[in-house]
Amino acid sequence: MLVLPPELTHRQASACLRLLLQGLQALQGPRLVVDAGPLAVFDSAALAVLLECRREALTRGKDFAVKGLPAGLASMAGLYGVDGLLPAAA
Repeated sequence: MLVLPPELTHRQASACLRLLLQGLQALQGPRLVVDAGPLAVFDSAALAVLLECRREALTRGKDFAVKGLPAGLASMAGLYGVDGLLPAAA
């Protein structure tokens, strides 16, 4: 499981994505779960990071899911029509 930081805005997006993709390379198993629970401060860049993680996971043949997506970020995903691309982890 990869974990998002407490703050993920445009300013942190590139560095955060770089770290997450490094973590994905080391991840064993058929599924990537990203824990978004720690997120407290975010903007639409957090969605972009999650969607890029999803794309990379699928490219590597892994399933993708998000754990603990904050309500505000889930609402934003719905507004942008990408909520179906961020399935909740069981």
